[in-house]
Amino acid sequence: MEELKAVPLTADRWGDFETLFGPSGACYGCWCTHFRVPTSDRKTMDGAAKKEFMQARVAAGPPPGLLGYIGERPVAWTQVGPRSELPQWNSPKTVSRPLDPEDAEDSSVWAVSCFFMNSRDRGKGYSHRMLSEAVNFAKASGARILEGCPIERTKQSKSVGLYVGSLNIFEAAGFSEVAKRKDGRPLMRLVL
Repeated sequence: MEELKAVPLTADRWGDFETLFGPSGACYGCWCTHFRVPTSDRKTMDGAAKKEFMQARVAAGPPPGLLGYIGERPVAWTQVGPRSELPQWNSPKTVSRPLDPEDAEDSSVWAVSCFFMNSRDRGKGYSHRMLSEAVNFAKASGARILEGCPIERTKQSKSVGLYVGSLNIFEAAGFSEVAKRKDGRPLMRLVL
């Protein structure tokens, strides 16, 4: 069995990102804009506008996350980067809001906010590997803190609700709970 290899998403890999996300743009046409674009703006965007937004973000750099490959086939995506790029992740109304409001603007406080795999590639342990690679990427990029806000349990192991990651992969990677604003959704932190 080939090992999963993760690489930063750069403009030259956009075609692979598009292939992975498919014609509908992954989860309900999101194109991984859910945390990146304020809700009021996102509601006015159709799938094409979200795709265009994300393509421009990737082209502008630095990489907003990692693409995972088995051989040449893109199989996984993890959004990882500074909290400051994720207005919806920092909103005072959300379970992922920062412990200290200043963390939302601190370029060394990062978040692992999204995971995506096609249904046929779920349940193979790729999330563990992608989170491990996200930790390495954050460290190499100068992050001092990495946070996630996973879901504790879902009805099915392949649930679409797992786009935030599962509690067990964050625990296995050494993250610790630092807050719980809603049952089943802890804010987890790893000091790098």
